[in-house]
Amino acid sequence: MFSTLVLFSTISFSYDSDPEAFIDQLVNDAISILSDKNISIVDKNKKIKTIALQNVDIEALGMYTLGQTRKNIDQVTLEKYKNLFEKYFLKSLTSRLTDYASQNFEILGADQKSEAYTIVKSKIAESSSGPEIKINWRVYTKDSAKPLIRDLIVEGLSLAKTQKEE
Repeated sequence: MFSTLVLFSTISFSYDSDPEAFIDQLVNDAISILSDKNISIVDKNKKIKTIALQNVDIEALGMYTLGQTRKNIDQVTLEKYKNLFEKYFLKSLTSRLTDYASQNFEILGADQKSEAYTIVKSKIAESSSGPEIKINWRVYTKDSAKPLIRDLIVEGLSLAKTQKEE
């Protein structure tokens, strides 16, 4: 049991460095994990959290969300905020992904905005459980070997901007 836990906790998900392939592989892994009936809910959440921690720039999202306030916060409070934001983000992410795990996901294309950013356009197909949903992924590509998700724009609403406004 202990060796299984150690092995599970050291699993690393590795994805293509091309932003379009990166998003496609990442989302398909998440869907595969969430729809696997042989994996417990607890283990599914752990795997999704591992994928997110390795591939989403949660700290950058948190700092953007905090806005100008971050300049006036002491280091201890800032670290508390980062930890709370990460927990909130991961909990929110796993619950939202679970809702869409059974729907078809499709990459529509990519638009390189700059050397550091690419927008990957995708959609979740309409199904009996919901309408078509368009999702744009802002992928940070400054380190071409390790792209990171910096924002999700769902039906025109930016996750980062929405969090900041809240």
